[in-house]
Amino acid sequence: MEIIRNDDGTLVVPTKHVRAHPTDGDAEHDAATDAPAVGQADALPGTRVLHPGEGGYDEALAEWDSQQNPDRAPVVSTASGRREAMHLVHEVATSEDHSVTLAMQGIDDLTASGEALRHVLVGGIHSVEDFSSEVAAAEGGEPMTAHETTKIIGVILAELD
Repeated sequence: MEIIRNDDGTLVVPTKHVRAHPTDGDAEHDAATDAPAVGQADALPGTRVLHPGEGGYDEALAEWDSQQNPDRAPVVSTASGRREAMHLVHEVATSEDHSVTLAMQGIDDLTASGEALRHVLVGGIHSVEDFSSEVAAAEGGEPMTAHETTKIIGVILAELD
């Protein structure tokens, strides 16, 4: 099964193990555990919904992106691509309507920017946190959370594809 990216940025990912719920006879049974986790009600059996910032989300987003174009060469980040990617993320984050289309108009090499963003995702959570700090240092302002940064990267990559 492929990873599915929803419009709200959540990802539906296949699971390897089915979560067992306690039975009525268990002494430590808690009725609250029977309710699916937030977003789980929409997931198919054998899947899980991951939200931006949640453990495993960055890796799943990188895998989703790879699924969109399986013939794509390995991700390579260039200095100019990374600079433009930082500017692109900053523009989307600080614009009033978070318009990716408007932010992309000021980018010379969208392919290099996309590759730089893919490279950030492949590096995992620490890579995303470091990238957020670099964006703040280069563009001004405070670093965004990994959750915010990952969500913006996902929106940009979806628009690029």
